[in-house]
Amino acid sequence: MKRILSLLSNRLFMVAILILFQLIFMMTVLYRLGEIDRNVNFVLLVLSYIMVIYVINKQGNPSFKLAWCILILIVPIFGGIFYLLFGDKKVPKALQKNMLASIQESLPLINQEDEILDDVEKLNYSAYKQFSYVWKNTYFPVYRNTAVDYFKIGEEKFAAMVSELKRAKHFIFLEYFIVEEGLFWNTILDILETKVKEGVLVRMMYDDAGCVSTLPAHYKKTLEEKGIECAVFNPLKAQLVVQMNNRDHRKICVIDNQVGFVGGINLADEYINKVVRFGHWKDTAVMLKGEAVWSLTIMFLQFWSYVKKIKNTDYLEFKLNTDVVNHDGYVQPFSDSPTDHEEAGLNVHMNLINNARKYIYIETPYLVIGYEMQKALSLAAKSGVDVRIMTPHVPDKWYVHLVSQANYLPLIREGVKIYEYTPGFVHSKTMVSDDMMGICGTINMDYRSYYLHYECGVLMYNTKALLDMKRDFLQTLEECTEITIEDCKNEILIKRILRSVLNFFAPLM
Repeated sequence: MKRILSLLSNRLFMVAILILFQLIFMMTVLYRLGEIDRNVNFVLLVLSYIMVIYVINKQGNPSFKLAWCILILIVPIFGGIFYLLFGDKKVPKALQKNMLASIQESLPLINQEDEILDDVEKLNYSAYKQFSYVWKNTYFPVYRNTAVDYFKIGEEKFAAMVSELKRAKHFIFLEYFIVEEGLFWNTILDILETKVKEGVLVRMMYDDAGCVSTLPAHYKKTLEEKGIECAVFNPLKAQLVVQMNNRDHRKICVIDNQVGFVGGINLADEYINKVVRFGHWKDTAVMLKGEAVWSLTIMFLQFWSYVKKIKNTDYLEFKLNTDVVNHDGYVQPFSDSPTDHEEAGLNVHMNLINNARKYIYIETPYLVIGYEMQKALSLAAKSGVDVRIMTPHVPDKWYVHLVSQANYLPLIREGVKIYEYTPGFVHSKTMVSDDMMGICGTINMDYRSYYLHYECGVLMYNTKALLDMKRDFLQTLEECTEITIEDCKNEILIKRILRSVLNFFAPLM
């Protein structure tokens, strides 16, 4: 009984039920209209066929297009309407316009020093190309005077974050997908309250869908009563609108424009293994100190200005002088947005894979990839690159894990090595290649991260953090089980069929 009451009081459950009712109502109305007037059915059928032709001819991921074509043809009366409502991945024009205005406002304040790119070009042309792509398409520059520390587990980031927050003197910006009361968040919150009393500006932003089951509905008011400025990104609404798919999946902490944190670690106890849900939680993050933190400050303020509907933000107010740090390679924090029609996260991953010469090591919680990514990984392996991918053994979402496993066999056959983290769940999103290039951030290898979510990452060249990432990967590999062709073939038939079906419709998940 308690479980039923808990479910009925769950906001996410209620929103899902209301959306489902709307969908059923719409389908019932269309069906009834079709019974009354056959011309309605004819119009809906024609619409579905037009949508199929449109999908086939539009630019985009072929897996996404094929899945939608099949779905439309399976239910032709409703398929065309479904696609118009959910299928085009288009961000609402109002959202695009407002987000673009916020970004345009800050562009004059983030400039690329030509000398830095020239230096990278002389050192490594492949790195130069990858940095240039990110700069030209996300407008976030490459920095030199920045130190990078890599954290191989959530507990390390937690300790460093607590230490750095206690040193804050001017401002603290926090932006996270998931926040949950417990040791991690409560410790951070205590520090934030103390800092507010000291006169430090504290701003907190969290995604409503990410926190729908972890925070009370009016938690924003709770924080504001403590003196913490708060914003909730894209509040959940019981509406059949595509915008509900666009979530803020970023995890950013900025302190005084001096220190910044980015990675896969949210503010909840499972990320530091104080709560065990899916075995041992393996996650990673990086801490930046130096000039590159300015890009993280800009990222946060761009979003803050959009969500709070602030115009003419004084960005320079937060551009505090950074401390001098030892030169540690080249660093490029960047953000990826579904509003700009540029799949930056996907393309950065593809560039790293395509430019790898000796090895590329990948950690990802989900391996829900399309044809082009599968071919890139396969081609790299067939070209002699040591391609290794680490995924969870204990899944957080069983159906997504089945889709990941559906991609094992075709990759292994081409020479890609796949390992499952036996102690539990891998949530880190990292790639490291040839001891020289790599990324740590929030970007999963799945359709949602590549096409729908707001993401961020730090692209690095020739930093010591890359060697730490490689060392951590190889050490963690000792706790993994390598998946073989025989393992894939020995799965029971019903499971293989279910995996194939789920994998086919993975772009729609």
